[in-house]
This record gives sequence, C-alpha cells and structure tokens, in this order.
Amino acid sequence: MAARSKANRILAAVLIPLALLTLAGMAALWPSGSKEGVSLANPYATAPGVTFDTGTIQNVVTGSCMQDTGQQGTNQQGTNQQGSGQQDTGQQQTGQQQPAQQAPQQAPGQGSDCTFAFTEQDKGGSPVKVVINPDVAASHGVKPGDQIRYLNLSNAQGATGSQGSPAYIFVDFVRTMPIVLLAVLYAVVVIAVARWRGLRALIGLVGAYLVLANFLLPGLVEGKPPLLLALVGSTVIMIGVLYFAHGFSARTSTALLGTIFGLAITALLAAWATDAANLAGVGSHDAATLVNTSSNISISGVILCGLIISGLGVLNDVTITQSSAVWELYELAPASSARKLFTSAMRIGRDHIASTVYTIAFAYAGAALPILIIVMLYDRPLMDTLTSAELSEEVIRTLVGSIGLVLAIPVTTLIAVLVVKATGIKAGGVQAPIAGPGDGTHDAGHSHADDVADTGALAAAALEERSRRTAVEPGVLPTEEAGTRRGRRADRG
Repeated sequence: MAARSKANRILAAVLIPLALLTLAGMAALWPSGSKEGVSLANPYATAPGVTFDTGTIQNVVTGSCMQDTGQQGTNQQGTNQQGSGQQDTGQQQTGQQQPAQQAPQQAPGQGSDCTFAFTEQDKGGSPVKVVINPDVAASHGVKPGDQIRYLNLSNAQGATGSQGSPAYIFVDFVRTMPIVLLAVLYAVVVIAVARWRGLRALIGLVGAYLVLANFLLPGLVEGKPPLLLALVGSTVIMIGVLYFAHGFSARTSTALLGTIFGLAITALLAAWATDAANLAGVGSHDAATLVNTSSNISISGVILCGLIISGLGVLNDVTITQSSAVWELYELAPASSARKLFTSAMRIGRDHIASTVYTIAFAYAGAALPILIIVMLYDRPLMDTLTSAELSEEVIRTLVGSIGLVLAIPVTTLIAVLVVKATGIKAGGVQAPIAGPGDGTHDAGHSHADDVADTGALAAAALEERSRRTAVEPGVLPTEEAGTRRGRRADRG
C-alpha cells in the first residue's frame, strides 16, 4: 500500500503541474472571437428576395438548356416557352417529360442539353423545375425521391424565367437523415459493446470537438502561435478524453504520460518538416481561399496544426492499449521481473505498431483518393509524385504521425512497468513468491513465469504455478486472489 501511494504521488507530481501549465497556456492563448480583418464571402448569403429552399425530387428530365427554367412542373396551357420567347416545336408539357436517359432530339439553335428535376417543395405549393449542376448530373446524378436544397430566385428583384435565367438552381443534397441514422447506430453499437465506458467516450468526443471549434480554429484565424495552439489544445483534449472515458487511475495516468510524450515528438517533427519541406498549401484550393481571407492566417501554421491533431486518435489508442496490456500481463504473472514484463508487453506493442501504421497510411490514402487519381493520370515519376505539392502534405502527415506513434509505445510500456511494479498486486503484504528450481517445490517439467520468452507462455506458466500452489499450499491462492481483486478495484477507480 505504501508503494502504491508513493507511485501515485509521483504520477500526481508530474501530471498536476503539467495540467496546470496547460490550462494557463489555454487561458493565455484563448481567442477573443473577433473576426476583424477577415473578408470571406458567405456562399449562403443571399440577395433580397432570394431564399434557400428544400424539396423532394418527383421526376428527372433532360432538355435544352435554353428552355424556360422558371416554368412550373405542370403547365396548364400545354406549351413550354423557351428563353428566347419562341414556342417549343411540337411538344406539349404536361408535367411528364422524357426520362433523363432518353434525351430528346435537339432542334437547331437550342444548345446543349441540361438536367432538370421537378421538385415538390417542402414549404408547399406547385412543383418547381430545378436545374441540376452539370458536374453533379455527370458524376452522381439525381433520381426521384432525393431530397435537395436549391436556390430560389423566383422572387428576386429583376429575375424572371422569361429572361433566360433559371429560377431554381440546385445547391446540394439534404443528408440529414442518413447522417443522423449513422450517428445513432454508431452510438448504439459503442454503448452496447463498451457500456458506460463507451458512453463516456462519446461524451468526451463531444468535448474534444468543442475545444477544437472554440479554441483551436478561432486561434488560428487570429494568428496565435500555431505550435503552442496545437500542443495546448491537444493536451487538453487528451486529458479530458482519457480521464473521462477511462477514469482516474494509475493505468490512465500512465497512458496520458505516454500520449504527451508522443505528442511532443510529433509536434517537434511537424514543426521541422513544415519548414524543411516548405509546406505552403499551394496545391489546395481551400488554402488559397484562406490566404485571401485574412493576413493573420498562416497556411503553414494551419498545416502544422493539422499534422499534430491528425495523429491524436491513433496515439491515444496505442498508449491506453499498451498501458492496459502491461497491467493485464502483471495480473497473470505478478512475480515476473520488470525486464520480463517489459519484453512481453513490447511483443504486443510491436504487433500494434505494425497494424496502426497501416491504419494511418490507408486512412490518409482513402481521404486523398481524388488527388491520387489526378496525380496518377499525370504519368509522372513516382518520386516526383510523392514530393509534389498535391501529395507531400499527406506523405509527411503519415510519416510524422507514425514516428510519434512508434516512439510512444516503448515509453508508455516502460512507464507502465515501473508504475505497476510499484503499485501492483501483493500477497499478505509481501510479493507473492514463486518457487525456484532448488527449493523442493518446483517440478522439473514446469515452466517458471520469469524464464519464458513468449507472452502466451508467460500467461500459461503463471496459471500453472497458481494451480500448483493451490495443491501444495492451499492458503496461498485465496490471499493472492483477494489481493488481485483489491488491485483491480484500486486501479480502475
């Protein structure tokens, strides 16, 4: 008990000043919220009389782009006026247009075909004829039943369908329902499997996004130091997420120390790589937009923050898993030496390293698939492709995140071993002894928990020795099991 208290005091002596320093840094860097000097046109701002409406597509047709796009879905006169004021030749409009895949024959001078969607308005009224963007029509397309958001110009000053300009223009799909369903399914699955811990993790995730939205992003807009912003914000997120999801315990504190170490390594490498590789965001349209938005925004700083934040989730995953692995191994073989415990846990860590490196690489590759396809079509040499403005940021993000991840695992394992040996399971106030080869109680055919070199064998040997001690010393096992339960309760808070 004294050793456990001493170890907890040491952890508190390290983490409490670190947490206070982080909170002080957060207070000093907290953004004012002012957007003075930011000039960005809001794409959702509208002129007087123009609104964003929603509706459900009833029918999709193709027709001449020159025809009257302000016409309603049902024309009682049976005719369709073209934008030039001429009658449509030989066709009567009854609301049942030709399907999109059967484009009508174009008359001379009608121009190219466009896709139109007759849409039932959510606010009520007659169906309206919405012109679909050519890129959407060519790539994804629209179909009856789709919910869309469109720009309503019918009441704008000076805008009429007879002037040849469309009155209803497609803006985007309405994705509220599928996203809500996926979010609910995700929450149900997490809570069903992880129970209260899963619920706490979801709440912690919400808190992490609040820090991101209210501290990191406004700080970057106001020109705060990006490296300090990323370090302070990431540390606050990790402290909140880890303790809230996993509880206050030596195991969680160990994982937090390993996470902060990996975060520091990642931040240093990201700061060096951003400058050395001249990451300026010149290959990104969004970065070019930000450059012209405000003189306070540093694109290199935004990229630097992105390099640090992108690895938080995986880094947290490996450190908490590695810390838990050390505790579980120790509970199986409490008499194993620190060296043997570290070696066994690192076997698990090496498997974790291999799988998470793949995870990072494939996650970034999946997010950058459109860029990868475009660069592939350029038919450039591989090295030129990987170091191009379009891909260099993703490559460096993968490398920086992976280095911080790999180095965090042995550090977390070492800290966990030192802490667990100081706070671990005791039997009757003394470390539970394991019989040695020459004490008369060790069978030659049995394995000693400290002599095996495989993690599975370590567990098997520990169970074998427990069973043997039950037969030889019936009073040992209940005491040890009671100590094990007490250790688990103390560790899990």
